[in-house]
Amino acid sequence: MSILHGRTVALSRSLRLKVLTTQSSHAFRQRPAFTRTYFSVHHPDPPPFPEIQDRILSAAIIRLPEHGFTERALALGAKDAGYLDVTVQLFPRGVFDLINYHLVTQRLALKDTVQFPEGSTLGLGPKIRTLTMARLRANADIIHQWQGALGYMSLLENIPASMKELQALSDEIWYLAGDTAVDFSWYTKRASLAAVYASSELFMTTDTSRDFSATEEFLDRRLGDVRLLGGTVGGMSQYLGFWASNGVNLARSWGMRV
Repeated sequence: MSILHGRTVALSRSLRLKVLTTQSSHAFRQRPAFTRTYFSVHHPDPPPFPEIQDRILSAAIIRLPEHGFTERALALGAKDAGYLDVTVQLFPRGVFDLINYHLVTQRLALKDTVQFPEGSTLGLGPKIRTLTMARLRANADIIHQWQGALGYMSLLENIPASMKELQALSDEIWYLAGDTAVDFSWYTKRASLAAVYASSELFMTTDTSRDFSATEEFLDRRLGDVRLLGGTVGGMSQYLGFWASNGVNLARSWGMRV
């Protein structure tokens, strides 16, 4: 229990430091800068993974429904991609590298999975809901293995990378929905959505309803609970308070027993 408490405290402190550092680094910018999924023909975004790693990890992903997020899946992925088993040494974080690959590739796929027609009258709120549910559904084929992944994500050494990717997903969803706010709500909306997504993802691991209808209902309740789509939270003190109060919930969403 003391170890888990220490992890939760470390997570909370890490979140506070991240917020303060982010605010300071963007103090003279109109809007925080994040890597975007769009690119020009002259300056395309670099691939997120080196070629060999991408081949192995993409092959390992196919093995997930049967073998889960395991060293076995990595080894089989290397073999399927035409490499020796020893090639898995290319992944210093082991299984977490496979988990991270799933997280990153599914986040980047959102822009192709969900596309809103030009001139669409759909509001920002419904777009956020649609994008969030689409990302959750991307876990459908491996949801029975996802609790194991959450366990790896909850390890102290993996929490910073897990937090970074959760933050990136939240930002991507707001961006694809067309959010143009440049005030402090930019931060609070993304923090709120990150918490909503994490809790909805955990709920989905136990959802046996048809087509994950229960998860969809849970998501709607969570979006309503935090007034994500209509209200705002003002000021740094409220923002830090939000993270402090939700640190334990986020830790639980990653499989910690706290």
